[in-house]
Amino acid sequence: MIRRLSAALGLATFAPTLWAADALTGAVQKQPLNIAAIVMFVVFVAFTLYITYWASKKNKTASDYYSAGGKITGFQNGLAIAGDYMSAASFLGISALVYTSGYDGLIYSIGFLVGWPIILMRFFTVSDAKEARKSVLYATGFIGYFYILTFIIGFGAILLVSTNPAFKDAAGALLGGNNMAAVHLADAVGGSLFLGFISAVAFATILAVVAGLTLAGASAVSHDLYASVIKAGKANEKDEIRISKITTIALAVVAILLGIAFESQNIAFMVGLAFSVAASCNFPILLLSMYWKNLTTRGAMIGGWMGLISAVVLMILGPTIWVQILHHEKAIFPYEYPALFSIAIAFVGIWFFSITDKSKAAEGERALFYPQFVRSQTGLGASGAVSH
Repeated sequence: MIRRLSAALGLATFAPTLWAADALTGAVQKQPLNIAAIVMFVVFVAFTLYITYWASKKNKTASDYYSAGGKITGFQNGLAIAGDYMSAASFLGISALVYTSGYDGLIYSIGFLVGWPIILMRFFTVSDAKEARKSVLYATGFIGYFYILTFIIGFGAILLVSTNPAFKDAAGALLGGNNMAAVHLADAVGGSLFLGFISAVAFATILAVVAGLTLAGASAVSHDLYASVIKAGKANEKDEIRISKITTIALAVVAILLGIAFESQNIAFMVGLAFSVAASCNFPILLLSMYWKNLTTRGAMIGGWMGLISAVVLMILGPTIWVQILHHEKAIFPYEYPALFSIAIAFVGIWFFSITDKSKAAEGERALFYPQFVRSQTGLGASGAVSH
């Protein structure tokens, strides 16, 4: 199973992906039905769904679902990590920025997902620290190659798409918006079959990303918050599943509403806003938990909430939402990204509420720092796969 999944991941690594498009501008003419592209789309999506169904039947335990039983090799894990970076939004958004802004668009991709928990979680799927380091080696190579391709694709779109009136609407704007530059380039280079292939890969990638993020959010609420915190570990499986389903619907509704509100924004830019909020809460906690011996649970909780709330408030008061979405004349907060300030607030909050924590629980947490630090650096004493 692992070898087949590795092959599938390898194919996905070199396949262009996409996410969504801006709203159409100007007068739009009805396009003829592209049978070849539709057939390619249906076949590829059906094949992808079959692989997903087949792989799900091979998982027997909870640890298989959460961490693949800890049996993934460094090379396979490296492909998986690279896949997180090579998302549909990353490909289409960065290539669109290169298409509109040239080299400046490529600079935007630097540090795109550094330190994100969903990527760090991948390291639990390997057997030891040696394989984890191999994962980094392989992932770095694939990711670097991918972002070189986005640069080439962006300039290819400038040459082959921007000069072709077939890809423009009556107002002279790109059909579907600038985020569709890479898709139109596929049509210009490979015709209908290649366009259908890209569209199919896009749909499969969207399904994977949406399903993964929805599952992560639902499990965090149902398992971590409801079962572990609210019910103090006494929740039954039926209630936990019910909360997970309710959370899934709620997350879907919120995501749809936000997608409609921000449909005219560049994809990579919007991903950057989301990462700013996530980084304001997660990055200080992750960094200090690994390298600061005085961190306590109280400091992490309060400081993390301070970073999260400040990031959301500043983003709402910034130009993107306050002016472009809510249509106020001038933004209260002058910067589009709040991370520079909200991350600093989180660091200060974590530091202050940790050093002022004199409880017995805090003393025990400080005493556990060096054992976990040694284990994280060497892999000594690391446990096998766990269910969560």
